[in-house]
Amino acid sequence: MYNLPYFKEYDNDMVLQFMREHPFVFLCGANAENKPVATQVPVFIDEKKDGKLFLTGHIMKNTDHHKAFLQNPHVLAVFTGPHTYVSAAWYDNPQQASTWNYMSVHARGILRFQDEEALSNLLRRLTLHFENNNAASPTVFDNLPPGYREKLMKAIIAFEVEVMTIDNVFKLSQNQDEESFHNIIHKLDEQGDDGKFIAEEMKKRQQQLFGK
Repeated sequence: MYNLPYFKEYDNDMVLQFMREHPFVFLCGANAENKPVATQVPVFIDEKKDGKLFLTGHIMKNTDHHKAFLQNPHVLAVFTGPHTYVSAAWYDNPQQASTWNYMSVHARGILRFQDEEALSNLLRRLTLHFENNNAASPTVFDNLPPGYREKLMKAIIAFEVEVMTIDNVFKLSQNQDEESFHNIIHKLDEQGDDGKFIAEEMKKRQQQLFGK
């Protein structure tokens, strides 16, 4: 991770908002032989009254990552969002390297597997959340056939990660001069999609950077 102060977001609320808006994380770890494992899963981000942060989700049993986290509970959850190429041709001085703009949060912590009751509660919460709290949806956990629910729960396991540290890189051309910064925004706006998303994030920071 780039530990450069001008690529950091220091507003904790904005970091948490980014995490909640991009909950499909890379869950990374290492097994007892220090071989890396990773999987992608949706997680909930919950802040407890004592200020501690927890991630909850589920993974399939008896996979490489399940076995690895049984052996080594240390985990890295990577939250990522849209990203885009930035050409040095857009800079006031183009005789330098092109780059990539992106936003990423790294949450490190300890993963603990949960019991069956926690799994059913998680699946209920997860399906309701992504079905926009439509309790009548046929795919909400409580509306699934009991036999299917039983079979599903035998194949997966819930986990909780107690987050110990959070770091971030919000690399949004903060190190560029004002003319280059605004030209990058213009070029990314023209692209739409991911480019436009990054351009909008840059616009949020232009007053802080240049006082305008």
